Amino acid sequence: MITLKKQGIADTVKTLCLGTFMGLASITCMAESSIDVRHLVSEQNILQIKEAKKYLLLPVQDNAPEGKIYFVINNQTVGSVINIRLAREKVDYYVPLDLSAYVGKDLSLDVQGMPESAICWKKMKLSDTFDTTNREKFRPLYHHTPAYGWMNDPNGMFYKDGVYHLYFQHNPYGSTWGNMTWGHSTTTDLVNWKFEGDAITPDAWGSIFSGSSVVDYENTAGFGEGAVIAFYTSAKPSPWGDVQMQSMAYSTDNGKTFTKYENNPIVTSEKRDFRDPKVFWYAPGKHWVMILAGGQEMDIYSSKNLKDWKYESSFGAKQGAHGGVWECPDLVELPVEGTKEKRWVLICNINPGGPFGGNAAQYFVGTFDGKKFVNEAPTQTKWMDWGKDHYATVTFNNAPDGRCIALGWMSNWQYQGVLPTLQYRGSNTIARDLTLYRQDGELLLRCAPSPEIEKARKENTIIPPFKVKDSYEIPILLADNEGAYEINMTIKNAGASRISFTLENTKGEKVAMYYDVPRKQFVMDRTESGKTDFSPEFPALTVAPVPDTDEINLRLFVDRTSIEAFGEGGKFVMTNQVFPSEPYNKMSFVSGRGSFSVKSMTVYRLN
Repeated sequence: MITLKKQGIADTVKTLCLGTFMGLASITCMAESSIDVRHLVSEQNILQIKEAKKYLLLPVQDNAPEGKIYFVINNQTVGSVINIRLAREKVDYYVPLDLSAYVGKDLSLDVQGMPESAICWKKMKLSDTFDTTNREKFRPLYHHTPAYGWMNDPNGMFYKDGVYHLYFQHNPYGSTWGNMTWGHSTTTDLVNWKFEGDAITPDAWGSIFSGSSVVDYENTAGFGEGAVIAFYTSAKPSPWGDVQMQSMAYSTDNGKTFTKYENNPIVTSEKRDFRDPKVFWYAPGKHWVMILAGGQEMDIYSSKNLKDWKYESSFGAKQGAHGGVWECPDLVELPVEGTKEKRWVLICNINPGGPFGGNAAQYFVGTFDGKKFVNEAPTQTKWMDWGKDHYATVTFNNAPDGRCIALGWMSNWQYQGVLPTLQYRGSNTIARDLTLYRQDGELLLRCAPSPEIEKARKENTIIPPFKVKDSYEIPILLADNEGAYEINMTIKNAGASRISFTLENTKGEKVAMYYDVPRKQFVMDRTESGKTDFSPEFPALTVAPVPDTDEINLRLFVDRTSIEAFGEGGKFVMTNQVFPSEPYNKMSFVSGRGSFSVKSMTVYRLN
């Protein structure tokens, strides 16, 4: 769940206000006296605003070609270009352009690539207020989503003074990719999120791509004790090719606002793909470490002061999957359950090259001496999640009680741009606590639902134990089901070769799941889950290996547009999006040969 924070920000073209304004009337007489549009040749336009209000509402058509907007103050271009799909034939939604720095003043906007015939000229409007009401039936209830606009990778996550901070790749000017900034949301419980606006915006060095943040308690960078320091990729397009380099910004107000370091960029390279810096403190060596993606490998750097960085090593050659570009790395030290041992886990997100098409997150377990990572199982490929919609997973810096808490982007680049929503696109997984466990002599990653999710539980329905010899049906999971719930069940197999169960609604839409006992696999089939026709890549069947098919514990987290399955406390995880026309509220069970018993089953309403 997300709530919205209203405030004015004087930074160039920062946007806070949210929501969709469908069917606005043409500009009123007062608005006409404040806005003057002059059309030039070649789809060039000048928008002159007199006595500006706080916001200019811009009408967007999601499938229109992109135009460009430049701020012009005193005959000088100010800030960075805004790429936006202004409405030509229809208005899908509105986005706010923040004019709070110019309230009561005159300014001009240079609008390029928009014909005079476009309806946007009659639909844009000056306003001091915004309607922040959600207009999407496909917005989840307990997962983080952007209040409006596009979202992909989680960025810069840290915990400080009881608050979790999540930054994310955000387009404030539409629900398609572009204008990459760091949006910002906060939470105290990892469930209820508050949008805080856009924290870091594009500049002369380019758009603001993914990265990380640290809390510098010892003032190693000289920005103050406890300063929050963000590291991000500056991505600059040019006629000769795009350039990626690493920059930094610091905050002395707990991550609310940032000041960019005057000597940016701090790390450069001749590599074309060179991005997504993750920074952390390596206590044994008393230095900072930066790991970032460089094409098909991860590059590791060290620093004493967070400003001057030394290249140490690279990891990746002949390791893991290489079906796409390596991105969004993380490197964390985790305990091995039941022992006093610890190992390092290198998280590597890859796109494409996932096991079911598109993006996925792989990981490696090994040792790290502050300069070089060594993989203990170089011939194996290990996946964090076996669904199609889990990517860009990284962890919180400074998490409480020594925990390692991860959050992923719940989507896939194969179809993210055409998901059946307009007001926003993109959501995050629920938070997951990471540990290692040993199975058959091999160290594997456990991704367990963070315990905070249990605080979202409302009333529950306890299903009495039952046996499935042929079939069994639960006609109603919850009364007044809004599509947000958790199912926690324990199953005892009694010779069944297939343990099947299906979530269904009254429209015949369904998600089928089953344990294939001989193959020791868990399968989820969303081919008939609801709306799937927006992309041929969306209908899918995903498969995960499972450790046991005799005594089974499974938790299913359903939230309107997603299902996250956690088996055996997170020994396997599968995340898939779904878009049913109404909530799944019936569950049917079928046994293939033999039988099985559902020893316990509880359905919790979540909100």
